[in-house]
Amino acid sequence: MRLRIAVLTGAGISAESGIPTFRGAGGLWERYKLEELASPEAFRRDPKLVWEWYDYRRLKIKEAEPNRGHRLLASMEEEFPNFTLITQNVDGLHQRAGSKRVIELHGNIWKLRCTRCTYEDFNYEAPLKVLPPACPSCGGLLRPGVVWFGESLPIDALEEAYRAAKASDVFLVVGTSGMVYPAAQLPIEAKERGAYLIEVNPEETPLSPYMDTCIREKASVGVEKALELIRSHLQRA
Repeated sequence: MRLRIAVLTGAGISAESGIPTFRGAGGLWERYKLEELASPEAFRRDPKLVWEWYDYRRLKIKEAEPNRGHRLLASMEEEFPNFTLITQNVDGLHQRAGSKRVIELHGNIWKLRCTRCTYEDFNYEAPLKVLPPACPSCGGLLRPGVVWFGESLPIDALEEAYRAAKASDVFLVVGTSGMVYPAAQLPIEAKERGAYLIEVNPEETPLSPYMDTCIREKASVGVEKALELIRSHLQRA
């Protein structure tokens, strides 16, 4: 039997790499509401402020390294042919760890997208030389290629994630609060179609009651335990 495995990751897995939480690690950014830093309205009002925050985040991510949790998930992709990694994170650490098939529900902080034309491309410069950056094609304002408050998730990524969830035999949830939809609906969809659900999180979440197994560990330890459980599941199948 070839197990079909889907994994959903959230901020908890990147926290072990030293990535600050959404708002940043205290200091200057604590005095701003999230809507003042991560929404289309905020960008129209003050694109330089928004870009200063994202430039700060990009620099912190650049300084970080993938942790054992990231690397274990990358190795699972090699071990299990029918493997899908879905992430709510925008930091690109899964790809840096070696994961190739990654569905990014909330975009990628390293992608820049023009607000005027169709230009978009990856830019790994941190800090950026000019804020806000200008489009090399038309001169318009570039914005981060992430999903902001009030914006819809990319439909192609969302549809692909739902297909993977519904087809999965095992659905692993790592380091997510289980409070952000529609991502939090994915394991529920998998459960309704008979998947075995595993949660890796030090704390209980709203998704915990749906789980077949809860591993109360940080991601780097919990993913290894989950992998052992999946292997034993495969042996019994």
